[in-house]
Amino acid sequence: MAGPQVRVAILEDHQSIVDGYIYRLSTAPEIQVVGAASFGEDLEPLLASHPADVLLMDINIPASPENGNPFPILHMLPGLLDKYPGLRILAISVLTQNTLIEALIEAGISGYIFKHDQASIQQLAKIVLMTASGGVYFSQGAYQNMRGTLAKSTGSLLTLRQMEILSICAAYPDVSTAELAARLGIASSTLRNLLSGAYLRLEVRTRAAAIAKARKLGLLADSDSGE
Repeated sequence: MAGPQVRVAILEDHQSIVDGYIYRLSTAPEIQVVGAASFGEDLEPLLASHPADVLLMDINIPASPENGNPFPILHMLPGLLDKYPGLRILAISVLTQNTLIEALIEAGISGYIFKHDQASIQQLAKIVLMTASGGVYFSQGAYQNMRGTLAKSTGSLLTLRQMEILSICAAYPDVSTAELAARLGIASSTLRNLLSGAYLRLEVRTRAAAIAKARKLGLLADSDSGE
């Protein structure tokens, strides 16, 4: 039997919540929890010693046992994703402010789940597997609010850059995000950010769904159109 395919690390300072995540993830045999950290300053050492594909992360974490102030997650994320370009990050938090979620998306996260969103927590294993495969996931409230914020920021459904990236994804559907980023000469986190923004605007959660929706809307040429 093949071993676990998706390695998960957890950054959360409440042990009962960590235990709950582990319980939810245990329903999927292809998921392995490789470790957990309770303080922000322990995250990079954890990932260095226990490589992970997905990080479940609270965003209001004390910096260290000696420093109870919140760890600067927004400052840390870009460098972390540059160091671990294949890492997918799911934030799970009680905080619901749109500006914070938008900033985290720009920093490179792949999803945001409200801790009170029981339905999403119950299907955490499914969400982790989808995220590991390149999808994004947002709790319903965050998803709707972020779409409203994005819609006000531009008069068009997708930006020119998002359409360009989706056209490249459509041309090379089997190429990984990291490889596409390398071909384009941009950071993996930059490409993920562009795709996440496109997913939100198109109301989809995966690259394949985004390509199909963009083609349906006439934003991309259909592969069967003969054009």
